[in-house]
Amino acid sequence: MTNLKHRVNDAIAFQVEQYAEYLNFERGLSKLTISAYGRELERFIAFVATRGRQAPSSVEGNDIRDYVFHLADLGLAPTSVRRAQSALRTYFGFLLEEGALETDPTEGLRSPRIGRPLPDVLDAAAVSALLEAPRLDSSVHWRDRAILEFLYATGVRVSELVGLLVTNLDLEEGLCTVFGKGSKERMIPLGGPACVALSRYLREVRPALEKGKGGGYVFLNQRGRPLSRTAVWKIVKAAARSAGIEGNVSPHVLRHTFATHLLEGGADLVAVQELLGHADISTTQIYTHLDLEYLRDVHRKYHPRS
Repeated sequence: MTNLKHRVNDAIAFQVEQYAEYLNFERGLSKLTISAYGRELERFIAFVATRGRQAPSSVEGNDIRDYVFHLADLGLAPTSVRRAQSALRTYFGFLLEEGALETDPTEGLRSPRIGRPLPDVLDAAAVSALLEAPRLDSSVHWRDRAILEFLYATGVRVSELVGLLVTNLDLEEGLCTVFGKGSKERMIPLGGPACVALSRYLREVRPALEKGKGGGYVFLNQRGRPLSRTAVWKIVKAAARSAGIEGNVSPHVLRHTFATHLLEGGADLVAVQELLGHADISTTQIYTHLDLEYLRDVHRKYHPRS
């Protein structure tokens, strides 16, 4: 009964009900968001109560910072901590608007950095199985094989693949020209297997698909129109299923795999940046996904004091 009385008193002192009304009527937030913010506020009130803070006016910046550390110590993910901070910033902003406070204790509070999730990467055996997956008895076997070979050989974005023109290919030289973000042009080597697959597709399959609607694009669907991004995604997914590869396999996974395998093979990071069409090398570093054992192996092999 005493705990209930304390909770009621705290709710009144911290204007919990008024805050919920503010979120609903003035901010127009959803019921789910209001409920989540309410829970965050209740948890915060319980924390500062242990420090003798009985009203918002007694809360200090150190209380806020210590609370954030407290959440991290509980094992909350950075995204959850950021949500809690957002709720508190909104709450104290509300109190400032209401004139209940003159200063904002959340001012200067830094949010925890959220690292980008590491991409999925296929190993060499999985890549080989994927490339061999398209059915040999399919009329578009060489188209699908060429798509898979091209994605892995070049690391292009799926948008760059579907926008590829026949005139962008130079199979004699083993090169292709792609236009990336901002229409930036770059030239990428193809490699032997990709050139073979593309040659067979262009010679044996594409002429049968072309019905005057291809617009000069390399990869066409059964109706003779340029393949869509969704269609390429489905081709990759179907190949992964046939190859028995579990997990998420997409054109973007092949892009990650292309970059990782180059770097693991000793390629220079700047060269990989150029091949991927990244404006900033820090983006390329995200794609490496080099595991600790590989890094240890490199250190053992090449560092004079390993």
